[in-house]
Amino acid sequence: MALLKILGLFVLTALAEIIGCYLPWLWLKQGRSAWLLVPAALSLAAFVWLLTLHPQAAGRVYAAYGGVYISVALIWLWAVDAIRPTVTDWIGVGVCLLGMTIIMLGARQG
Repeated sequence: MALLKILGLFVLTALAEIIGCYLPWLWLKQGRSAWLLVPAALSLAAFVWLLTLHPQAAGRVYAAYGGVYISVALIWLWAVDAIRPTVTDWIGVGVCLLGMTIIMLGARQG
C-alpha cells in the first residue's frame, strides 16, 4: 500500500510541474494571457511542496521521480496535445519505470 501511495504522490508532483511549465508555454508560444503566470507559479510552488512529502532523501526522490514524470509527460502529450505516443515512447517509459523501481526498492534495503 505504501508503494501505491508514493506512486500517487509522484503522479501529483508530476502534474503540478507539468502544469506549472505548460501555462507559461501557452503565454510565450501561443500568445495567451500573462495572467496564466499566476496559476503557473502556484502550481510550481505546489510541485516543490509535494516533493517535500516524499519519505526518502531528496536526491533519491528526484531520481525516482524522473521515471514517473516521463510517464505523465507522455500521457499529457496524448491527452492535451493530441499526439499519440509511439511504441518506442512506451518502451522508453517502461525502461524509466524499471529504473525508478530499482532506485526506490533498493533504498529499502540500504
